Amino acid sequence: MTRPVRMLVTRPEPDAQMTVLRLRALDIDSDAAPLLERQPLDTPLPPPERFAALALTSANGLRALADRGAAGAYRHLPVYAVGGRTAFEAEALGFPKVFAAGGTLADLAELIARAGITGPVFHPAGRHRSGDLARSVADHGVTVETIEVYDMVAARHLPEPVVADLEAGEFCAVLFYSHRTAQTFLNCLGDRLTRRMREGIEMLCLSENVAAPLIAAHCTRISLADRPEDSAMMTLALAFAREQNGA
Repeated sequence: MTRPVRMLVTRPEPDAQMTVLRLRALDIDSDAAPLLERQPLDTPLPPPERFAALALTSANGLRALADRGAAGAYRHLPVYAVGGRTAFEAEALGFPKVFAAGGTLADLAELIARAGITGPVFHPAGRHRSGDLARSVADHGVTVETIEVYDMVAARHLPEPVVADLEAGEFCAVLFYSHRTAQTFLNCLGDRLTRRMREGIEMLCLSENVAAPLIAAHCTRISLADRPEDSAMMTLALAFAREQNGA
């Protein structure tokens, strides 16, 4: 008899529920415990006519503009998105000219550097960032104006039922999409991160950078997606589930 495969999704909403639904469509039981929550900032927005393009390192930047009813003002600008999922959201919001990079900040910087943009680029961003897009493209003569439009607030605790299930070995794997989420997971568990968890739960990570806090915490079962895209994470999760079931 095969062991039921159950996974924990840690990414923020609304992406957490979308990922849960995608996993369940693959016959993988899953639960969401978002560890970061997006909160808007009241930062003044720059006039759209100042810019030649819009750069998105996360769909949350676009969501923050939409929450303020401001996305439409920038809709005439070409969008350079970090990856396919962010590009899809831009298209869904009516942006007619959208270009998708390969999923990393370096990919986005290269895309922008090669685009021949002749004016400043508006980058609506979060308060916590893993890299500096403006610095990455400065040597190519491109000016990026980064404006913080949202904050991702870290959870202080995991729900107690989730912790209990982690301790009992009910979750075979946990999915991580960002370095900060992985670190927040460890912070929330604290002393309750047992050796059994470190050695018995598969940590499915979007990239090496995402996995770094887990490696530092001596988690020994870590798998990486072959590219930093949600579809690659689904492929990774499915491969792990099949391996658990001997398929």
